[in-house]
Amino acid sequence: MSKNVLFLTLRIFSATGGIEKVCKILGKALQEINPQKEQLCILSSHDSTIQSRNNPYFSDDIFAGYSNNRLKFLLQSVKKGINADVIIISHVNILPVAWLIKKLFSQKKIIMIAHGIEVWSIPLGYKKKMLSACDEIICVSEFTRQKVSEITELKKVTLSVINNCIDPFLNNKKSVEAIGLLRKKYKILPDDKIMFTLTRMDANERYKGYDRVIEAMAGMTNLYPTLKYVIGGSYDEAEKKYVDNILEQFNLKEKVIFTGFIKNEELNDHFLMSDFYIMPSYGEGFGIVFIEAMYFGLPVIAGNKDGSVDALLNGKLGILVDPMNVEEIKSAIENVMNDSEKYLPDSKLLLDHFGYQQFKNNWEKVILN
Repeated sequence: MSKNVLFLTLRIFSATGGIEKVCKILGKALQEINPQKEQLCILSSHDSTIQSRNNPYFSDDIFAGYSNNRLKFLLQSVKKGINADVIIISHVNILPVAWLIKKLFSQKKIIMIAHGIEVWSIPLGYKKKMLSACDEIICVSEFTRQKVSEITELKKVTLSVINNCIDPFLNNKKSVEAIGLLRKKYKILPDDKIMFTLTRMDANERYKGYDRVIEAMAGMTNLYPTLKYVIGGSYDEAEKKYVDNILEQFNLKEKVIFTGFIKNEELNDHFLMSDFYIMPSYGEGFGIVFIEAMYFGLPVIAGNKDGSVDALLNGKLGILVDPMNVEEIKSAIENVMNDSEKYLPDSKLLLDHFGYQQFKNNWEKVILN
């Protein structure tokens, strides 16, 4: 039996982060679960309607964006909520809208997605109280589920885990020409070995661990003179200066490459030109980037203190290290450099757990229950 679903989001097309990626894929899954167009509506607070045009994930005519007009988004959400059986909200910041719908229509099923840091420390106040509007909170990892359980004492709210999945439109075919141009752009020599991190460099994002990776490199330059570290993503000047000071301290300026913002169409090639992926974080809700790196066939090194553990299947798909232990990070890098074949991810295991079909099946069970 199908159900009418209303999916409320902050952004899908006007930003390129992990949450937006999850929303795109979930939109696709929801449309396939509910193929009748009148049974699914997707509303976005921050996007404009035109931004969904010709997207490959779901039909344009089930989507509307309100370009930061919060009042209009609220009113349309309530209006569409009248005929919905299930309301899914993509972020805790939409909780007030869901709470209002629940107050007006108590029989509606409210599902909130908990991604990570945005829900780990909800302060006492209206948002915490509004969690009672949720019938179920879908957490992207077991780590996030545990964090949410620590801040909620809501016995009637079900906490479940549905891991994120690999984008079904992700293309892992290698273009030798494109990769050659990238290596030339960054002055990377043919024999250089590349470890890659994709993140915004910001003091608030320092939990990603790029500074500790650099520190781990400091004692390895003689042993691995061809090792280069590519940090992909935008950065603010203050954080760039912080990292530059570390590089100067350890004499590594020639070994670390900052790409700045990477266009979406060039992102795949950055993975494919790399030899392994490293991000020993301690604040990831899940880390889609890990499963993407493994989809591109890269050995992965991640932290063992956050949602990365789910993404690496407790170490079955990659190497987990204490993200605060520079020696462990160094040892993991050495292991991959010495025998990368040993640490290649199991592609079947990866797709069995993080393939799109599994993701869709999990969400279908939640919606139809």
